[in-house]
Amino acid sequence: MKVLVTGGAGFIGSHLMRYLQVRGDEPVALDNLSSGSREHLEEDMELIEMDVRDERLAGVVATGQYDAIVHFAGQTMVPASLAAPAFDADCNVLGTIRVLEAARQSGVKRVVFSSTAAAYGDVPERDLPIKEAHKLAPMSFYGLSKVTAERYMELYHECFGLDYVVLRFANVYGERQGDGGEGGVISIFSRLVAEEKEITIFGDGEQTRDFIYAGDIAAGVSAALTTAQANVVYNLSTQTQTSLRELVDVLSSVAGRSIIPKYGPERPGDIYKSALSNARARRGLGWKPAVSLEDGLRRTYEYFVGKAKLS
Repeated sequence: MKVLVTGGAGFIGSHLMRYLQVRGDEPVALDNLSSGSREHLEEDMELIEMDVRDERLAGVVATGQYDAIVHFAGQTMVPASLAAPAFDADCNVLGTIRVLEAARQSGVKRVVFSSTAAAYGDVPERDLPIKEAHKLAPMSFYGLSKVTAERYMELYHECFGLDYVVLRFANVYGERQGDGGEGGVISIFSRLVAEEKEITIFGDGEQTRDFIYAGDIAAGVSAALTTAQANVVYNLSTQTQTSLRELVDVLSSVAGRSIIPKYGPERPGDIYKSALSNARARRGLGWKPAVSLEDGLRRTYEYFVGKAKLS
């Protein structure tokens, strides 16, 4: 299968590129390199340097004769969406429309879209883990732009017959992650600890996230490319809550030393507790997470240790 991965030189995209290549597919990355890097990809991987909002996108997709598109490219930071809502919408809504139009015009069979746990908003603890049918109530423009893009996926299927799979990611972490995005706390903490610097928890530390390793996300996306259960929304998650205090404890174990964080004020737009149900993905995708938090955190921390030694 020939697959175009928008944002393929980014953090999650580069994990998927490797996964698909090993599986025997032909992945091609399309990335504007605003946050991604050519260094994230293997030397033999093709990279098209382009923004998904570029009017030339449809021609590029038509020329490539792709079977499917995985759409990762976009603005991923909640604070940035609150600071610049128009920019967030331009990237995440208009960019998605460009991708869908290119797919429709070029005969692409399926688009797999990366959505987010932020679509659900701050859900009462009694409703955790959150199922896909739960009311969508985003608390940030980032979450809202992703929900809007999901609706475009549904309507493109209804109006034009373009198959889609929407994947709402929990908090993704792993090697090559930057300091932004929803799973960025692990990246930030791992980098700072590797550099022997102090870390700060914003809030009381009891807020929870459902941290999922990027390699598990890649496996879920791969399953979404071929599942017969398409035109559906799936959560990709561990279905487990981990507090930031607990995260620091695991990182201390991985790093082999005690880590005592500072505390700062809560940040606006942040969800307090979150965990997503993955039951539908287990049934419809035949997928389940395979990497424990300790193993994934060790891989991530060792990656940042290696970077710290090179700097």
